Amino acid sequence: QVQLVESGGGLVQTGDSLRLSCVISGRTFSRYYMGWFRQAPGKEREFVAAISYRGGSTSYADSVKGRCTISRDNAKNTVYLQMNSLKPEDTAVYYCAANTRLRLGIQGREYDYWGQGTQVTVSS
Repeated sequence: QVQLVESGGGLVQTGDSLRLSCVISGRTFSRYYMGWFRQAPGKEREFVAAISYRGGSTSYADSVKGRCTISRDNAKNTVYLQMNSLKPEDTAVYYCAANTRLRLGIQGREYDYWGQGTQVTVSS
């Protein structure tokens, strides 16, 4: 019923910027809260950022606060993650997720739908 597709990842150097996009299709009429998570090789999936349906409320992990901005354009059914001052530690597969709980959840289990992920690699 709901499909999320991420894009925008790639290979960049330390200090570069990227903007990830997540397009939502299917039940786009639903008022999903959206989140971004990431998972590096050998590590558990971790929360990055979340945003309310209208975009008025956001939440960020301490590791990216000040460097990343989550936003959304509901007219385009798209959520974004702008990442600046990228570090090698940001290297991971980034996943877009949607939840029906209508809260800025930081736990993966709070989200109902997930994309396939987009790879972000930051070299030194």
